[in-house]
Amino acid sequence: MNAGEFVWRPIRMRLGISAFGANAYTARAGQRVVEEHSELDGHEELYVVLRGRATFTLGDDEVDAPAGTLVFVRPGTRRGAIATEDGTAVLAVGAKPGAAFEPSPWEDVFAAFSYAEAGNVERGGELIRAAAGRAPGRWQDQYNLACFEVRFGKREAALAAVERGVALDREAFAKAAADDRDLDPIRDDPLFVAALGG
Repeated sequence: MNAGEFVWRPIRMRLGISAFGANAYTARAGQRVVEEHSELDGHEELYVVLRGRATFTLGDDEVDAPAGTLVFVRPGTRRGAIATEDGTAVLAVGAKPGAAFEPSPWEDVFAAFSYAEAGNVERGGELIRAAAGRAPGRWQDQYNLACFEVRFGKREAALAAVERGVALDREAFAKAAADDRDLDPIRDDPLFVAALGG
């Protein structure tokens, strides 16, 4: 999947790995190759720079990482990386110590958008709706579903997902939605305005 900057390669999903997460990302120089994020549930991650070079930001620290570098990131540390050479490839592996591995919901979200952008909107919709159904208490899944439905022409379904997501965590949903262009087509809809309080 092309996520605007990096290209995501779903290794775990493709190979059927069930014990740990494994994904690869590629990018051109100057592009984000690892999205900025934190793992707050005790999840540990190891990044391996397979080719090229990247600059990792780990909290307040920066790490220059040429090909062959291993970067271990402890839970709770904000992390991300920018490719500094064209064709940079980074492998990410991770899991939560002492716990049975559960795939992250974002994997289905990434895959759903990939299918839809490649023309298979029906398969993408199946994946993202199933992901949202597995985690009915997470506002993020309703948020991603709303973005998907808007982007691929299902306005009413998008508004319903907005209402469900806002009911779960209005503040977080509103913060995420504030400047997300995916939601622009429904931003002026009375239901959207009512859900987010204008």
